[in-house]
Amino acid sequence: MDNPEQRIKIAVQKSGRLTDHSLDMLARCGLKFTQSKDQLFCYGENMPIDLLLVRDDDIPGLVSEDVCDLGIVGRNIVEEKRLALLAAGKEASFDRVFELDFGHCRLAIAAPEETAYAGPASLQGARIATSYVAIVSDYLARHSIDAEIVYFSGAVEIAPKLGKAEFICDLVSTGSTLAANHLREVDTVLESEAIIIQTRAPLGSAKQGLVDRILQRLDGVLQVRESKYIMLHAPRAALEEIARLLPGSESPTVIPLEGKGDKVAVHAVCRETVFWETLENLKAAGASSLLVLPVEKMLA
Repeated sequence: MDNPEQRIKIAVQKSGRLTDHSLDMLARCGLKFTQSKDQLFCYGENMPIDLLLVRDDDIPGLVSEDVCDLGIVGRNIVEEKRLALLAAGKEASFDRVFELDFGHCRLAIAAPEETAYAGPASLQGARIATSYVAIVSDYLARHSIDAEIVYFSGAVEIAPKLGKAEFICDLVSTGSTLAANHLREVDTVLESEAIIIQTRAPLGSAKQGLVDRILQRLDGVLQVRESKYIMLHAPRAALEEIARLLPGSESPTVIPLEGKGDKVAVHAVCRETVFWETLENLKAAGASSLLVLPVEKMLA
């Protein structure tokens, strides 16, 4: 019978900008889930791995308190929780173990279009509206700036219009929300992306082995996102030039062609985008019978 204590629990954002990407990444790792009726829990069908669907702000706490073994969450949320605990004289009981390379954004200082800004010193004595109080407090302390932090739980961009602050600090992706509110980005406080955090509580060899296995699969998924498998025929004399033209490839595999002493087959995994120009350059170098295939899975 399945032992619940040996099942890995992963906290995932229930709804938001990271949700679909997180679930898609786990599915591409070969995990299959059945979702509960209340849509708060996903039971792993083919591996002892379950998902808790929660608010992203709750994920660091659930992992730190060992309710969940892993969490998929933005670096901005993790740093806010870590610094808030540090300010309270405590230490977060989780470690960052993997970067997922999606959900890229930045926590940035923004100002009204007409406001002059000449670096962090321009914040001296100003009011800054943000929901990231701990991160902004740390940023100001590191730059020896004395400023007032005004907490806003949402719609931070309207604070200057309301006369509540001269600057804001908020997440920025495209910058369109800032532009719509006549604000401009003036400084970056933190670069963020989706990451995996793990509890510091000992998992035991079986559970840790399962965690390592999932992280290895995730690494394989990330490696092949832009990768292509290229097969071609080429004269032996052109091998050096063709190898140089293959984008992001390690040493290609070279296979003799039966009855063609002067020609070989070349197989290579290219970890960069393969453009039409790439194929045209390979053909100009002497390659023929070029075939480009997607790569679905890869383990190093």
